[in-house]
Amino acid sequence: MRLSEAAGSVTETITLNVNGVDRELTVEPRVTLLDALRDRLGLTGAKKGCDQGTCGACTVLVNGRPIDSCLTLAVMHEGDTIVTIEGIALEGELHPVQRAFIKHDGFQCGFCTPGQIVSAVALLSEGKSLDRDTVRHELSGNICRCGCYPNIVEAVLEAASPLDSARGDNAQ
Repeated sequence: MRLSEAAGSVTETITLNVNGVDRELTVEPRVTLLDALRDRLGLTGAKKGCDQGTCGACTVLVNGRPIDSCLTLAVMHEGDTIVTIEGIALEGELHPVQRAFIKHDGFQCGFCTPGQIVSAVALLSEGKSLDRDTVRHELSGNICRCGCYPNIVEAVLEAASPLDSARGDNAQ
């Protein structure tokens, strides 16, 4: 991290590892991770919803854990591994959660969808056996104003099924 002062404002040059790529950028210390991703790096999948950490539209993974990127500063994440919705698909193949969201119509307007998917990917990575109540509870920090919750829950459960089978668990 390098500090510089120009025209009365302090900036820092940081390197963020986003979706597997180191990206250097210069930001003011007060810039949120969400604004750095959207405005500086052009990764607009994470949405600016409430700007208060209550809607989940800005959810990204930091070191494998879902966070509200509107509530944290970009400078705090130098050296962390950040994954956005743009980095969920692997080698051009949709993630099982993405495929299940499409199959089950887990979206309507699509505004909350990136945050919902990122949160669901994090949930599945925990390796827990899931049922409808657990999925509802675990994704409760992601608000869908269109009311697609039943379809979202079904999509997550379907995406979890192959993972549960591989582990010998029962998802339902």
